[in-house]
Amino acid sequence: MGDIGQFLPMILIFVVAYFFMIRPQMKKQKDEKKFSAELKRGDRIITKSGLHGKVVDLNEKDFSCVLETMAGKLKYDRSAISMEMSKKLSAPEK
Repeated sequence: MGDIGQFLPMILIFVVAYFFMIRPQMKKQKDEKKFSAELKRGDRIITKSGLHGKVVDLNEKDFSCVLETMAGKLKYDRSAISMEMSKKLSAPEK
């Protein structure tokens, strides 16, 4: 019992780090992947750099999309689309 008692604080630190840091990050990555896979034409989105636009075309080969903005059409990688900001954009205001 004395040997395990020595490692107990280290094990406890790992468990706490897993539940408060690693697990939420994995869930966020899974949600972002699902969000980018569910994108469809006509969706209004915001990129991580703050560009607002509407999805015009989706390319499955290179996992990119074409956005229509006020400046014209731009091609972006789907990973550049912000899930949080896009959901706030499409959420109804109270």
